[in-house]
Amino acid sequence: MKNSIYFRIFIATALIVLLSFSLLGGLSTFLSYRRTMSDKRDMIVSTVEEMARYIVAQHLHHGVNLDDLELSMWLATVSNVTGFDLLVTDANGVVKSCSSRTMHNIGKIVPECILESARDGETCVARTTIGEIHTGRRQVSGTPLCMNVNGEMRTFGYVFVTCNLYVFQQEWRNFYSIFIIVALSVMIVTFIITFLLTKKQAEPINEMANAARHFAHGDFSVRINNYNREDKIGQLTKAFNAMADSLQSSEQLRRDFVANLSHELRTPMTVVSGFADGLLDGTISQENEKKYLEVISSETKRLSRLVQTMFDISTLQAKGQDSLSESSFDISEVVRLALLSVYGKVENKQLDVEAKLPDEKIMTHGNSDSITQVVFNLLDNAIKFSNPGGVIGVELWVRGPKAYVSVTNQGVTIAPDELPQIFERFHKADRARSADRDGVGLGLYIVKMILDNHNEDIFVTSKGGITKFIFSLTVCNDRG
Repeated sequence: MKNSIYFRIFIATALIVLLSFSLLGGLSTFLSYRRTMSDKRDMIVSTVEEMARYIVAQHLHHGVNLDDLELSMWLATVSNVTGFDLLVTDANGVVKSCSSRTMHNIGKIVPECILESARDGETCVARTTIGEIHTGRRQVSGTPLCMNVNGEMRTFGYVFVTCNLYVFQQEWRNFYSIFIIVALSVMIVTFIITFLLTKKQAEPINEMANAARHFAHGDFSVRINNYNREDKIGQLTKAFNAMADSLQSSEQLRRDFVANLSHELRTPMTVVSGFADGLLDGTISQENEKKYLEVISSETKRLSRLVQTMFDISTLQAKGQDSLSESSFDISEVVRLALLSVYGKVENKQLDVEAKLPDEKIMTHGNSDSITQVVFNLLDNAIKFSNPGGVIGVELWVRGPKAYVSVTNQGVTIAPDELPQIFERFHKADRARSADRDGVGLGLYIVKMILDNHNEDIFVTSKGGITKFIFSLTVCNDRG
């Protein structure tokens, strides 16, 4: 599993999710803590100011003393509502009233440094102790209690509001613990869902990796299941399977080609070797030596033609379509020159040629040398398999944007099931063709390859001893 693609994708996704949760969780926690602390300080300051106004008003208008029991009860009520501890001292810092129900802080003295801060009018919150009253560090805010005496402001006491940091921090820890639990639960669920989805998404990719390993060892039979998916992964699996079909077909063609080539090479080599050995060991008589030397010469030339033809095929395969169709030529002239080149063969077999060629030029796109070879191979093939004294027909015409060339011969009818195979390498359809010692079974294959490189078509029909090949070419807009 550790080596599977979906596991690595899941690990990467999980790390991204974990990092995102950590950053967002940490940032939100920090900001929330800062905001809560700020709100807490604002609330302490507000409570101090409101309590100072209330006590001053009660003292001036109702004559309430700082050590009045009613004031302590009021402080206890405020403490219950806010959660803060409240202290009221006289001008010397002696506690007169407090929010504690036990009144244990009454009579205790607030340190001078804290009184000085309150005396200066600083109502900001500070973390400090309050002497013997609160030995632990607390949030403390205080302000003086002042009244106007003969136009002069006099301080008659102080009010302090304190908050236990430990209680607040404990509450925050409880909240943070709940946040952590919820965040971890969400992360676990996210990881599970991500794992399942990633596994489903990456399973075809993992299969492709395994299939690629099979391809590397020559096994092209493996296919990928696309699970009826129509997304990009589904399209990828379809393209991969199409590639696998093409590779398997190419591999099969390669094996057939090697087998056919081996067969074609074996026959003349066996003949040459056998007759050469017979000449060397005296098995063949001297009066027959010339005869068998001619056979050896013929088979050697056949081998040479086979090698040259294979070289031509390699050259055609190396050429791109652009290089083959970048020029234009007169197809009428090409057909006439091809007929002249096979004139000797036509005469030797006592054939008649019926040519229907237009007088004007027919300019077509393509490589003239390659198309010349197409016409020559078709004519040579027609001559080779025509009955002696028969007729060879050649015709050229234009229909729409295409020019068509047909080559017809009279000979043995090719069986319908053989017609689709005659353009394959080394294919010879019938006994007359198999008896051909001059050919190597690659002429029509070369024709098909050249026309495919030109994006053109070729058709063949064979009925009643009449076999006709027709191929197309694209006519130039300006036919010259």
